[in-house]
Amino acid sequence: MKLRQLKVDYSAEQDRLLMLIATDDGVELRTWMTRRYVKLLWPLLVKLAEDASPRIRTQASAEARKALLGIEHEQAVGKADFSKVYEKKSRSTPLGEEPLLLGRIQTGHDRKSRPVLALHPATGQGITLTLDSVLLHSLCRLLQAAVKKSGWDMELKLPEPEAAAAEPRAGRTLN
Repeated sequence: MKLRQLKVDYSAEQDRLLMLIATDDGVELRTWMTRRYVKLLWPLLVKLAEDASPRIRTQASAEARKALLGIEHEQAVGKADFSKVYEKKSRSTPLGEEPLLLGRIQTGHDRKSRPVLALHPATGQGITLTLDSVLLHSLCRLLQAAVKKSGWDMELKLPEPEAAAAEPRAGRTLN
């Protein structure tokens, strides 16, 4: 199946994020993500983004890796189209009408070294996504926006270079 559209939004009634995945062949997959699940998922997505880029992976310095991750994130998100509204149309729902409550996450890479993200409920069948750079970074951006709306008192941030994130330090005396 080829992914057509992806939507992540906050549901105040459920106090969860609803993720909808529509495919080109008329399938829609629906999932719920709790605050706890998002807290577990976010560092894994950041790690996938770092590992997916040979340019980032080959940097010896953590500072350089963080800076390049920010640059690559902006470039990938710039290629995505966030202006299209999610198409609400009749689609088949092979995993059920009700969204799956996600409870397990697995990450890895396929034979071509592309990031793979498996999102599953505590038991049963889930969703496995093979991500390109644009999709991976778009998912990150959608999660950031949904969490911002949630009022969960958490912020999903990409690592920043120490120099940019550091406060001016007071001088210290060495004896």
